[in-house]
Amino acid sequence: MKIFSNTLLFKRITILVSFIIVSLILWNTYTFFQKFKHEERIKMEILATAQKEIASDTNLDANVDLPLKIIENNSNIPMILVNDKGEIEYFQNLDSVKASNPKYLEKQLIEMKAENEPIEVSYKGKNKQFIYYRNSDLLNRLTYYPIALILILFLFLSVIYMFYNSNKVAETNQIWTAMAKETAHQIGTPLSSLLGWIAILKMEKVDDKYVAEIEKDVSRLNTIANRFSKIGSTPELEKENVVAVTKQAFDYLESRSSKQISFSFSTTDAEIYTNLNTELFGWVIENLIKNAIDAMLGKGQLQLTIENTAKKVKITITDTGKGMPKKLFKQIFKPGFTTKKRGWGLGLSLSKRIVADYHKGKIFVQKSEIEKGTTFEILLDKV
Repeated sequence: MKIFSNTLLFKRITILVSFIIVSLILWNTYTFFQKFKHEERIKMEILATAQKEIASDTNLDANVDLPLKIIENNSNIPMILVNDKGEIEYFQNLDSVKASNPKYLEKQLIEMKAENEPIEVSYKGKNKQFIYYRNSDLLNRLTYYPIALILILFLFLSVIYMFYNSNKVAETNQIWTAMAKETAHQIGTPLSSLLGWIAILKMEKVDDKYVAEIEKDVSRLNTIANRFSKIGSTPELEKENVVAVTKQAFDYLESRSSKQISFSFSTTDAEIYTNLNTELFGWVIENLIKNAIDAMLGKGQLQLTIENTAKKVKITITDTGKGMPKKLFKQIFKPGFTTKKRGWGLGLSLSKRIVADYHKGKIFVQKSEIEKGTTFEILLDKV
């Protein structure tokens, strides 16, 4: 509980810090943008003053180098000078080729009017002119700066989250592996004792039928222990007849299931070979059959079919249960996901891991209809 509380606190602090950083970035960028925009406004007002100085100077011999220098130094702010009739008299920092087209200049003028208030240039209220201007390219690029920073921050936080999440998954896997191996170890002690009791029962000449059934269940417990002991380690695969392995698991559950369920087993060939770990693959078949039985609430039809194709072995398990919507086809294989009121939601995720990771095969929901049933399919490479 303490670990969970610390993790939750860490997440909340991370979210809060990220929010503060993003807010500061946006605020500082906005402040800088407004300051830069104001400085450009001042620059254009100085340019307007220089323009006014040139227009109002009646002395032909007067030195106008400074006003001209000011006007020429505007190399980054697009501007258009118009007279009081709205006619364009002069422009700067626009595409010289496109500017030969009057429509281009009119369009630029409309954009400038929308962006900034004009600056009036006049001499004693006469010969009025107006300077319209647009934000410089540098100022326009600055508007995208916070977006770039937020994206970088988002990527950084995503990397941290994925790193944290992968560590958490790895830690969880280690816990489950340790629990599985400990379970196998704990089962081993009573198993040894049961084997001793079976030997005593045989010596006491107890009915062989009873002893045989006990031996089956002890053998079953031994198989379960071996399965748990293999979790977390790479299992050894051997060339096996998948039909025989599947039939063994099928028969075991058929003999111990409700008689209201009609079991059907069919195969195209009696022997189809593939690389298997018989104990783990049997576990997969049992998980699928048990899920089918649960979906039918102990009553219905269950059909298992093995088909020998050109390169693959195809195993399908079909039930007449409650079915599921298509949106759950992939979710049901995620650890912890279950539609049952009871259960850990580990059976199908473990089955997928055994088939996909250990046997390099595929397992998926082939089809499913609500209140009609579901078909699971397993594909394995032949040898």
